[in-house]
Amino acid sequence: MQEHPSVVLKNSGLRAVIEPDRWVPGSFQLVVDGTPQSHVDLDDPTRLFFEYVQRMGNVIDLLHEPGEPITAVHLGAGAMTLPRYIAATRPGSRQQVVELESDLVELVRSELPLPRSAQIRVRHGDARQVVRKLPAGLRGTVDLLIVDIFSGARTPAHVTSVEFYREAVSLLAPDGVILVNVADGPPLSFARGQASTLASVVEHVAALAETQVLKGKRFGNIVLVGSNAALPLDWLPRLMASGPHPAKAVAGDELRQFVAGAQVVTDATAVASPLPGRSVFQLKG
Repeated sequence: MQEHPSVVLKNSGLRAVIEPDRWVPGSFQLVVDGTPQSHVDLDDPTRLFFEYVQRMGNVIDLLHEPGEPITAVHLGAGAMTLPRYIAATRPGSRQQVVELESDLVELVRSELPLPRSAQIRVRHGDARQVVRKLPAGLRGTVDLLIVDIFSGARTPAHVTSVEFYREAVSLLAPDGVILVNVADGPPLSFARGQASTLASVVEHVAALAETQVLKGKRFGNIVLVGSNAALPLDWLPRLMASGPHPAKAVAGDELRQFVAGAQVVTDATAVASPLPGRSVFQLKG
C-alpha cells in the first residue's frame, strides 16, 4: 500500500499526514496525530467540509460587500482552507498566515499547492510572538482575524489568555471581526472562559455551534465571533439559516448566561484546551 505524504513536525514531534478524501475526488484531509485538522477541495476551494469551518465561512461572506477584497490574518495554518476560500470568494484580498510548524507549511504547499493568483504570505513562528512583530502599518487595518491554533488536538495555553487577545485584536480595523475556533466538551468550562476573555477585550461577542455542543451535551467546536463594532442583529438568523444544521447562536443576554460568571483567563491561569476522547475524531479505516 502506498504511504500518504507525511512529515514529523519538528516543534511538536507529531506526525502530519495528507490523505485523499475517498468520497470526494480532488479533496484531501490534513491529519495531525490522528486528528483531522483541515479539509481542502482543490477543485472547488469554496466547498467547506468541517461544520465549524462552514460557520466561519458564513461569517466571512457577511463582511462588507459580497466579493469585496479584505485584509485577513490567520493565526494557525493547517492546510490553509480559509485562506483559499477567501482568495476564491474575495479575489484581491491581502492575507497573512502565521504558522509555527514550518515543515507543515512545506508539506501543504508541496502536496496541496496554493492558487498562483492568491495574495497569501506565510510567516513562520509562534503566533503570539509573530503578532507582536507584524508590520506597524497592518495594526488597526485588519478586516478579519482568525484564531485557529492547535498542536494536535489541543489549543496551547499561551494563546488563550486576555494578554494574548489584547495584542491580537489590536490588529483589527474599527469594524474588524475576530473568529476563534474553540474545541470543548461538557461542562464547557474552557469555552465559557474563552467567551468571557474575548468579551473583555471587544465590545460584542457571539457564539455559534451545533446545538448539542453549545448546550454542553457533547464535545465539539464553538466559533466565537467578536468585534468592537456592533454585530448586525440580522447576522444570527442569517448565519443559522446558512447551516450546517442543527445550529444555535447566542449573543447579548444569552451569551452572558452562557458565560455564567466564568473568569477572564490570564497568563497566570491559562490552560490548554481539553483533550477530546479519541472516539470524537476517530478516523475510519
